[in-house]
Amino acid sequence: MGTLYGRCLAKAPAPAGHGEIPRVLWRCAPTGYATLRQLDAMGLRPGGQGVQIELFRPRYRRGPLIAYLYRVDLAKPKRPMTPAKRAALAKANAARRTCPACRRDAGYVIPASLGMCVPCAYPEEQRAA
Repeated sequence: MGTLYGRCLAKAPAPAGHGEIPRVLWRCAPTGYATLRQLDAMGLRPGGQGVQIELFRPRYRRGPLIAYLYRVDLAKPKRPMTPAKRAALAKANAARRTCPACRRDAGYVIPASLGMCVPCAYPEEQRAA
C-alpha cells in the first residue's frame, strides 16, 4: 500500500449488518472502482454487490460529501431497454403531463404542489392576461 493511500485509508461505520466499509479521502481512491454514475456511463450496473469503498470529502459549513464506490470487475452489463419497458415509460411520462382537471397534455410535468396545470389552477389570472 502506497504512503498516500495509507494516509487516506480509514474505517467508516457501515450501515447496520454490513460490517465496516473502507473510507478514503477525496481523490485518494484506488483504481478499479467507480460510482453509480460512472458505472452507468460505462454501460454497467453494480450487479448485486454492496458498497465497496466510501469516498469522504469534509466540508466546514455543511455536512461532508460522501460518494459510494463499486468494483468495476464485479459489475454486470446493464439490461437493455425492451419495447415493453419503453412503452410503459412513455405512458407513465404522458400521465405525468396530463392535467386531471381538463384532461389535456400540458406539455410539461404537472407540479405536485398544484395537482393540475397552471391555467386550471389559476383561471382568474389567465382571463386577466
